[in-house]
Amino acid sequence: MSSEHGSARIALVTGASRGIGRAVAVALAGAGAHVLLLGRQVGALEETDDLVRRAGGQATIIPLNLTQAEKVDGLGPTLYQRFGRLDVLIANAAILGTLGPLAHTTDETWTRTIETNLTANWRLVRTLDPLLRRSAAGRVVFVTSGAADGDTAYWGPYAASKAALDALARTYAAEVADSAVRVTLVNPGPIATQMRAKAFPGEDPASLPAPEDIAPLFVELSAPTSQAHGITIEARDWLARRR
Repeated sequence: MSSEHGSARIALVTGASRGIGRAVAVALAGAGAHVLLLGRQVGALEETDDLVRRAGGQATIIPLNLTQAEKVDGLGPTLYQRFGRLDVLIANAAILGTLGPLAHTTDETWTRTIETNLTANWRLVRTLDPLLRRSAAGRVVFVTSGAADGDTAYWGPYAASKAALDALARTYAAEVADSAVRVTLVNPGPIATQMRAKAFPGEDPASLPAPEDIAPLFVELSAPTSQAHGITIEARDWLARRR
């Protein structure tokens, strides 16, 4: 995965400390990208960094809580000084929040879920857009959820945040349509992650695809050759086509 200058493509992955984010970061590194690992827990990011290096790749750790607005706003200028551009953004970080009736949802649960899953991604777009436009082939992949349809009881804050994220991503796709930036959404579907285990504690994780199974999809969408834009890719359908 080389850039137009022959050097490694610069790829930022949020929520890179575990699950889908970790698997995608390692897969991107394996494809030749220099991966920027963003997450809250330094120790977990260091574990991802170890996996990246074992895959023969290079990474930079960025310990950051996406609800810290000023630090997110400063990310773009910081990365510009270091790299001059950004080729790939994998907007993966999210929290489940607390499941329960909307009438019982606390202010803290609502605010934290919306801030993490929606507002932080708007801030990332705002601070990173100039860097993505400096790439000859900027690629942005947002991670959505089937819960965004709002058809399931007790998932209110999470569902609302993901539905709004879908609208945000499609709006951004429309805004960059005439540029070299391409924007897509991926709905992972049921995947064996900690978030899934929290939501469905009785489910056997061995019955689900692993994050590593869908990581190649993100690599495909991050490639300069990918022209997918403004659409949602269902990882389950993509997996079925590969079998």
